[in-house]
Amino acid sequence: MNQQTKRRLAFVAGFVFYFAALWTVWDTAFIYPLKIFVVLLHEISHAAVAVATGGTIEQIVLDPNQGGACYCPGGNAFLTLSAGYLGSLAWGGLMVTASQSSRISTRWVIGAIGVFVIGLTIAYVRGPFGIGFGMAFGSALLLSARKLAQVWNQRLLLVLGLTSCLYAILDIKSDVLDRPELRSDAAMLGELTGIHGVVWGFVWITIAVLVSAWLFHRAYKKA
Repeated sequence: MNQQTKRRLAFVAGFVFYFAALWTVWDTAFIYPLKIFVVLLHEISHAAVAVATGGTIEQIVLDPNQGGACYCPGGNAFLTLSAGYLGSLAWGGLMVTASQSSRISTRWVIGAIGVFVIGLTIAYVRGPFGIGFGMAFGSALLLSARKLAQVWNQRLLLVLGLTSCLYAILDIKSDVLDRPELRSDAAMLGELTGIHGVVWGFVWITIAVLVSAWLFHRAYKKA
């Protein structure tokens, strides 16, 4: 067995172990901050697309029950509504890619994410829970970038990225496919387009699974 095969087997084993461990503790307090972080990414994605298409950001609200809302009037409603789940998936993909690049300092990336979260919280997040979470989570990332070694920041960035990708898939399934009666992004997009929200849910979850599979294959080839 050559070295490349050994590395790839080790990668697959590590990947399986990570997701098995994540699944085991998914509903525990240990994973809770990561879930709220992905909710924040979801709302940031709405806001970014709204602004990019001519809209504005009024406020972002985070809910302790893993929900959130972005009040961003104007812009292209179709793109803005589509940006939430797919946006958190895209952020996850970027973090996974950055964690595997030998030319990027993951300490700087973690620090930049921390500054971004704090700045966004000060500018747009409203409500005691959202403000408290944003300031605490952003500060924790800055502390990690400052105090922990490069290898640990690399692992943290990978965990953030993988969790974002996984949660995007599970969130679409929970909000759109399992509970189609909810007033989710897909339901509102259904009202806008005349195409049932469940159809948009299937489209989004298909994209999310394909992108996640591509990221896994890309990482496996580089192992």
